Amino acid sequence: MAGKPKGPWGAQPVADLATRILDPVLKKRAGISVALIQSWEEIVGERIASASRPEKIVWPRRMSEDDPFEPATLIVACEGMAALALQHETGEVIARVNGFLGFSAVGRIRILQKPVALERPRRPRGPAKLDGRQEAHLKSVTAKIEDDGLRASLERLGAEVIGAKRRSA
Repeated sequence: MAGKPKGPWGAQPVADLATRILDPVLKKRAGISVALIQSWEEIVGERIASASRPEKIVWPRRMSEDDPFEPATLIVACEGMAALALQHETGEVIARVNGFLGFSAVGRIRILQKPVALERPRRPRGPAKLDGRQEAHLKSVTAKIEDDGLRASLERLGAEVIGAKRRSA
Protein backbone atom coordinates (compact mmCIF):
# COMPACT_ATOMS: atom_id res chain seq x y z
CA MET A 1 0.00 0.00 0.00
CA ALA A 2 1.43 3.35 -1.01
CA GLY A 3 1.26 6.45 1.13
CA LYS A 4 1.36 7.09 4.82
CA PRO A 5 -1.22 5.58 7.14
CA LYS A 6 -3.98 8.13 7.72
CA GLY A 7 -5.24 7.05 11.10
CA PRO A 8 -4.50 4.79 14.03
CA TRP A 9 -3.62 1.20 13.16
CA GLY A 10 -2.66 2.25 9.63
CA ALA A 11 -6.26 2.64 8.48
CA GLN A 12 -7.03 4.74 5.39
CA PRO A 13 -10.37 6.11 4.26
CA VAL A 14 -12.00 3.96 1.59
CA ALA A 15 -12.55 7.07 -0.55
CA ASP A 16 -8.77 7.61 -0.74
CA LEU A 17 -8.17 4.02 -1.77
CA ALA A 18 -10.96 4.09 -4.36
CA THR A 19 -9.68 7.36 -5.81
CA ARG A 20 -6.20 5.91 -6.24
CA ILE A 21 -7.68 2.93 -8.09
CA LEU A 22 -10.28 4.80 -10.18
CA ASP A 23 -8.33 7.93 -11.15
CA PRO A 24 -5.91 6.19 -13.56
CA VAL A 25 -8.78 4.26 -15.19
CA LEU A 26 -10.95 7.37 -15.60
CA LYS A 27 -8.03 9.41 -16.95
CA LYS A 28 -7.23 6.74 -19.52
CA ARG A 29 -10.83 6.01 -20.55
CA ALA A 30 -12.49 9.41 -20.19
CA GLY A 31 -9.69 11.90 -19.59
CA ILE A 32 -11.45 12.90 -16.37
CA SER A 33 -10.70 12.58 -12.67
CA VAL A 34 -12.77 11.40 -9.72
CA ALA A 35 -12.23 14.81 -8.11
CA LEU A 36 -14.04 16.57 -10.98
CA ILE A 37 -16.98 14.18 -10.76
CA GLN A 38 -17.18 14.48 -6.97
CA SER A 39 -16.98 18.28 -7.09
CA TRP A 40 -19.42 18.73 -9.98
CA GLU A 41 -22.14 20.21 -7.76
CA GLU A 42 -19.69 22.74 -6.28
CA ILE A 43 -18.50 23.70 -9.76
CA VAL A 44 -21.83 24.15 -11.57
CA GLY A 45 -24.24 24.64 -8.68
CA GLU A 46 -27.01 22.47 -7.29
CA ARG A 47 -29.60 23.41 -9.93
CA ILE A 48 -27.55 22.17 -12.91
CA ALA A 49 -25.75 19.36 -11.07
CA SER A 50 -29.03 17.72 -10.04
CA ALA A 51 -29.72 16.79 -13.69
CA SER A 52 -26.24 16.59 -15.24
CA ARG A 53 -22.87 14.91 -14.89
CA PRO A 54 -19.52 15.22 -16.64
CA GLU A 55 -19.00 12.28 -19.00
CA LYS A 56 -15.50 12.76 -20.33
CA ILE A 57 -12.89 15.21 -21.54
CA VAL A 58 -11.84 14.85 -25.18
CA TRP A 59 -8.37 16.19 -25.90
CA PRO A 60 -7.47 17.23 -29.46
CA ARG A 61 -4.87 15.04 -31.13
CA ARG A 62 -1.40 16.42 -31.44
CA MET A 63 0.72 15.22 -34.34
CA SER A 64 3.98 16.06 -32.57
CA GLU A 65 5.29 17.44 -29.32
CA ASP A 66 5.89 20.78 -31.05
CA ASP A 67 2.19 21.35 -31.79
CA PRO A 68 0.71 24.13 -29.65
CA PHE A 69 -1.55 23.23 -26.73
CA GLU A 70 -5.24 23.30 -27.53
CA PRO A 71 -7.91 23.12 -24.83
CA ALA A 72 -10.15 20.08 -24.60
CA THR A 73 -13.90 19.58 -24.97
CA LEU A 74 -15.83 18.63 -21.84
CA ILE A 75 -18.74 16.33 -22.64
CA VAL A 76 -21.60 16.69 -20.18
CA ALA A 77 -24.69 14.47 -20.00
CA CYS A 78 -27.83 16.50 -19.21
CA GLU A 79 -31.53 15.94 -18.74
CA GLY A 80 -34.28 18.27 -19.92
CA MET A 81 -34.06 21.86 -18.78
CA ALA A 82 -30.56 21.39 -17.31
CA ALA A 83 -29.26 21.21 -20.88
CA LEU A 84 -30.75 24.62 -21.66
CA ALA A 85 -29.44 26.11 -18.41
CA LEU A 86 -25.98 24.68 -19.04
CA GLN A 87 -26.00 26.02 -22.59
CA HIS A 88 -26.73 29.53 -21.32
CA GLU A 89 -24.04 29.32 -18.64
CA THR A 90 -21.37 27.59 -20.74
CA GLY A 91 -18.80 30.39 -20.41
CA GLU A 92 -19.10 30.51 -16.63
CA VAL A 93 -18.98 26.70 -16.31
CA ILE A 94 -15.83 26.55 -18.47
CA ALA A 95 -14.20 29.20 -16.28
CA ARG A 96 -15.17 27.30 -13.10
CA VAL A 97 -13.96 23.93 -14.44
CA ASN A 98 -10.65 25.48 -15.51
CA GLY A 99 -10.33 27.14 -12.11
CA PHE A 100 -10.94 23.79 -10.45
CA LEU A 101 -8.38 22.03 -12.66
CA GLY A 102 -5.84 24.82 -12.22
CA PHE A 103 -5.21 25.62 -15.90
CA SER A 104 -7.12 26.34 -19.11
CA ALA A 105 -7.85 22.70 -19.85
CA VAL A 106 -11.39 23.07 -21.25
CA GLY A 107 -12.25 25.37 -24.15
CA ARG A 108 -15.67 24.00 -25.13
CA ILE A 109 -18.56 22.10 -23.63
CA ARG A 110 -20.55 19.60 -25.66
CA ILE A 111 -23.94 18.74 -24.21
CA LEU A 112 -25.23 15.21 -24.58
CA GLN A 113 -28.94 15.18 -23.86
CA LYS A 114 -29.72 11.86 -22.20
CA PRO A 115 -31.08 10.53 -18.92
CA VAL A 116 -28.71 10.98 -16.02
CA ALA A 117 -28.93 8.25 -13.41
CA LEU A 118 -28.47 10.06 -10.13
CA GLU A 119 -28.70 8.51 -6.71
CA ARG A 120 -32.12 9.28 -5.32
CA PRO A 121 -32.37 9.97 -1.60
CA ARG A 122 -33.63 6.96 0.28
CA ARG A 123 -36.92 7.26 2.06
CA PRO A 124 -36.88 6.09 5.65
CA ARG A 125 -38.56 2.72 5.99
CA GLY A 126 -40.05 3.39 9.40
CA PRO A 127 -39.69 1.13 12.38
CA ALA A 128 -39.44 -2.59 11.77
CA LYS A 129 -42.43 -4.72 12.79
CA LEU A 130 -41.47 -7.41 15.28
CA ASP A 131 -43.49 -10.41 16.33
CA GLY A 132 -44.48 -10.83 20.00
CA ARG A 133 -41.58 -13.17 20.84
CA GLN A 134 -38.96 -10.84 19.33
CA GLU A 135 -40.46 -7.80 21.04
CA ALA A 136 -40.55 -9.58 24.42
CA HIS A 137 -36.90 -10.64 24.02
CA LEU A 138 -35.89 -7.08 23.14
CA LYS A 139 -37.74 -5.67 26.17
CA SER A 140 -36.11 -8.24 28.49
CA VAL A 141 -32.63 -7.34 27.20
CA THR A 142 -33.15 -3.60 27.77
CA ALA A 143 -35.22 -3.88 30.99
CA LYS A 144 -32.29 -3.13 33.34
CA ILE A 145 -31.46 0.19 31.66
CA GLU A 146 -32.64 2.95 34.00
CA ASP A 147 -32.63 5.92 31.62
CA ASP A 148 -35.94 5.93 29.73
CA GLY A 149 -34.57 7.79 26.68
CA LEU A 150 -31.58 5.49 26.36
CA ARG A 151 -33.74 2.39 26.79
CA ALA A 152 -36.19 3.60 24.09
CA SER A 153 -33.32 4.39 21.71
CA LEU A 154 -31.74 0.99 22.22
CA GLU A 155 -35.10 -0.73 21.70
CA ARG A 156 -35.54 1.13 18.37
CA LEU A 157 -32.00 0.19 17.36
CA GLY A 158 -32.59 -3.43 18.31
CA ALA A 159 -35.85 -3.50 16.35
CA GLU A 160 -34.06 -2.14 13.27
CA VAL A 161 -31.25 -4.71 13.59
CA ILE A 162 -33.70 -7.61 14.00
CA GLY A 163 -35.87 -6.25 11.16
CA ALA A 164 -32.84 -5.85 8.86
CA LYS A 165 -31.78 -9.45 9.54
CA ARG A 166 -35.28 -10.64 8.75
CA ARG A 167 -35.45 -8.59 5.51
CA SER A 168 -32.10 -9.89 4.25
CA ALA A 169 -32.90 -13.53 5.05
